[in-house]
Amino acid sequence: MKKISLLIPVYNEEASLDALHAALCPLLSNQHPGLKGQKYDWEVILVDDGSQDSSLEKLKELNAKDSRFRYVGLSRNFGKENALLAGFDRTTGDAMVIMDADLQHPVDTIPEMIEQWENGFEDVYGHRLTRGKESTVRRLFTKTYYKLLNKSTRVDVLPDVGDFRLLDRKAVDAIRSLRESQRYTKGLYCWVGFRKTGVDFRTADRVAGETHMSAARLVNLAAEGITSYTTAPLRIATVLGFLVSLASICYMIYIICKTIIYGEPIQGFPTIICTILFLGGCQLLALGIIGEYIGKIYNESKQRPPYIVSEESDSDKKMSEKYNVSLP
Repeated sequence: MKKISLLIPVYNEEASLDALHAALCPLLSNQHPGLKGQKYDWEVILVDDGSQDSSLEKLKELNAKDSRFRYVGLSRNFGKENALLAGFDRTTGDAMVIMDADLQHPVDTIPEMIEQWENGFEDVYGHRLTRGKESTVRRLFTKTYYKLLNKSTRVDVLPDVGDFRLLDRKAVDAIRSLRESQRYTKGLYCWVGFRKTGVDFRTADRVAGETHMSAARLVNLAAEGITSYTTAPLRIATVLGFLVSLASICYMIYIICKTIIYGEPIQGFPTIICTILFLGGCQLLALGIIGEYIGKIYNESKQRPPYIVSEESDSDKKMSEKYNVSLP
């Protein structure tokens, strides 16, 4: 019997976990009508990313009453990308489904993903038809972000596609082998390749709680994604520097010719100030872009583990030692 793992990152989702367990039980018992009589062995890996509420205690309760629900508690909040890696390191299934704990990713879509996996696809991603209760500004920002990202890289990141997807064992192992600490998992899904297909779904409302993605965190995530996935900003800084230098040379030639032909009384103070401010702004922009990449090199050079585990339901010492994960 084939085994399927469900990987669910958790951050302050105490109020959602009972509803999550109830929604998953028909699937885990192979009673979901979408499975069409197919039988699978199941495991659920819930990674608590340093929650500030009682999420970890709730995960322990779920594990006590249903051993299919395993949990991993990280020592602090390492971010969703690293929490996902902790789950990647511990999945044992022939395929793995990634979904959110708030049930915005509908459980009813998972059987459709499994069907496509059985048809030979190794990366079955959920394609959002709707984005739930997102504001118009946030939707516009997201759409613009993906356009800019895809124009700056050779490997496109699929728009309206997030972490909700099924990955074959080969894809899981490929992504798990990428141990970079500055992770952009949505880009890694596309970078590793494999046969892909999409399954449409409509984003549901959260069953409880509020979104953890503020506007500031979204902007930070966008900057992190661009600088982690492509070096295009460095090239933009180079091109900008070239164009500014070319314009400066042309302007210098114009000033010299004008002075020779017409002479030059003392004037032009506003022009000088505007030119200095413009060139200074371009220099600071270029230095800022370079600094982003130098910061990432600095963080990677430390070779710190992407996450640290404080406790987990099934302690696997060999796996923890393999990936340099600290256990109590």
